[in-house]
Amino acid sequence: MAVRITDLCISCDACLDECPTSSIVDDDDNPTGEEYYYVHPETCSECVGDHDSPACQAACPTEGCIVWDLPYDEENRAHFEGNPLYKIEDNADNNQPHRKEISMEDRKAGNVESVIE
Repeated sequence: MAVRITDLCISCDACLDECPTSSIVDDDDNPTGEEYYYVHPETCSECVGDHDSPACQAACPTEGCIVWDLPYDEENRAHFEGNPLYKIEDNADNNQPHRKEISMEDRKAGNVESVIE
């Protein structure tokens, strides 16, 4: 995973149908219990192979709502485990594709909009 929906989410549904991996769930199904939409990191592919940039961000009307996160892979596993922002399935594959052109420094900042220029 490399995108995350923040608490700026207005629950407008714009992103739900855009996700090619059905990784986004609405606030009723957010496994963290928060009242905004959630991206399952174990299935999000950053739209690699489907779109030139994350389709959810392109559809989202709220600036800064969808941000880059660390890739969901073995190297960054500790970022996801035990973090209250995420609920990871026990049998989750931990090697999702991610966009190499987005630096780890930008991803770690956590506030970079998921727009590829």
